[in-house]
Amino acid sequence: MKLGKRWLPAHILVWTYAVLLIVPLYYFLASAFKSNEEIFAHPFALPESFGFGNFRTAYDSADLGTAVVNSALVTVLALALTLLLALPAAFALARSTGRLASAMEKVFSLGFLIPTFAALFPTFLLAAATGLFHTRLFMVFFLPATAMPLSVVILVQFMRTIPREMEEAARMDGASTYAVLRHIYIPMCLPGIATVLLLNFLTFWNEYLYSLIIIGPDPEQRTVQVALPTLKAITGTDYGVLTAGTVLTLIPVWVVYTVLQKRMQQALINGAVKA
Repeated sequence: MKLGKRWLPAHILVWTYAVLLIVPLYYFLASAFKSNEEIFAHPFALPESFGFGNFRTAYDSADLGTAVVNSALVTVLALALTLLLALPAAFALARSTGRLASAMEKVFSLGFLIPTFAALFPTFLLAAATGLFHTRLFMVFFLPATAMPLSVVILVQFMRTIPREMEEAARMDGASTYAVLRHIYIPMCLPGIATVLLLNFLTFWNEYLYSLIIIGPDPEQRTVQVALPTLKAITGTDYGVLTAGTVLTLIPVWVVYTVLQKRMQQALINGAVKA
């Protein structure tokens, strides 16, 4: 009983926080099935019907199908390139102990200090100079560059927890450097890789500024975050349609988070135990 009373304030705070999250989410989802009259007359009531008219209007008006495909293409390719670059870099830094490796790690950490908008004009000039302006390909190359500092720092910390004896045993069996990375470090760093994938997926999928400027508003190439604001211009103040369009863009985020959340939670637990 004493222990239960001691934890009572914590339970109250947790349930209060849960309510603060659930109520806006309920309002958001319910509004996607309502008309403007329903939203303003009965904001927290259940919808009169669960038809998908608002979703169809949002999907057709903003051409969200093409936009989702474009976002998925850019995001998946950028994630693959990020891992392709970050894993070998983190592997090299984790195995090195000299001053040069320490300096390189600090260089990666400095990437956190550069604000996103600061690189906008140089990025614009680079896209124009390479002939990739108004293309999705440039975003596939650009997004991994923005994700490298976070990805490398996270993966280095995971790889440093792997015992050196495992690598030495593999070397004695004739394993190459690539084989050590592929068969020892990568499997044991899956929670860290899942964390990197999830964090970068959220960043890449929700990227708006550079997608708007580099790719542009072309309906055939624009990403979902660029297409979504066009609903405001097309449908005006039809908040049910606007909410439905937003829900459609959040479904891929929910799916990816559901798939990777266990790995990310495992990474957080492992980090807490080691700390």
